[in-house]
Amino acid sequence: MRTTLKTIRGITEARRLLAAVVVALVISACATSPTGRQQLQLFPASQMTTMGADAYAQLQEKEPVIEDGPLVDYVQCVTDAIVPQIPEVYRDQAWEVSVFESEQVNAFAMPGGKMGVYTGLLDVAENADQLAAVVGHEIAHVMAEHANERMSTQMATVVGLGAIRIAAGDDPDRQRAMAALGLGAQVGIILPFSRLHESEADEIGLELMANAGFDPRASVALWQNMAEARGDEPPEFLSTHPSKSRRIDDLRDWMPRALYLYEQAQEAGRQPSCTP
Repeated sequence: MRTTLKTIRGITEARRLLAAVVVALVISACATSPTGRQQLQLFPASQMTTMGADAYAQLQEKEPVIEDGPLVDYVQCVTDAIVPQIPEVYRDQAWEVSVFESEQVNAFAMPGGKMGVYTGLLDVAENADQLAAVVGHEIAHVMAEHANERMSTQMATVVGLGAIRIAAGDDPDRQRAMAALGLGAQVGIILPFSRLHESEADEIGLELMANAGFDPRASVALWQNMAEARGDEPPEFLSTHPSKSRRIDDLRDWMPRALYLYEQAQEAGRQPSCTP
């Protein structure tokens, strides 16, 4: 019983210390996302842009890039239609997209506006509207500076756990408490933040594609296709992404506004014609 109580006290002390460290970091580096959500951003934007450009260049050297042709023109057409719809405050990025020859069903965006689309994704995104859902989603990650927030959250967690390690000393019960808290930080802090980022990018991206004149209803069809392509997935609480069903339900909730924006775009003459 004494050991158990001692372990519980160790966990409680560790949690208090971690909370104090995180609160201090939040106060010193608070920012706001495009949806009005409070964010932790510890890194300057210039540093994130440099890191994004470096990572993009390394990936271009490592992965085969399709330099030109119908697929490149197709992806560029969709991107060129969406970029002008980015709010001006977020538009000062060096937006660039590359098409990578790979069976991966994936796409990405780096800080600074460097984007990549894998040919495997083009087999799942059946038309330009579905591809626009992906491109809008990736642009939204850059707008919301999710990479900065994710790195900042990880750093805050590491700093907090480091402080706990020092406080724990050589006490084996406290060391076990620290190890348990480390797992709790991963499942309870970092993974939920990643899922939140994905959902936020879905919401922002849906409006971007609609404003560009792409049919937002295609986003639901895209994720239905993705569910079939990827098959089984881990439980949502152990995943960095929302479940496919959660994602589709959220998109349907946001659809009325997106359809209104789509109709406004169509009336304004924004009717992109992009074909592979």
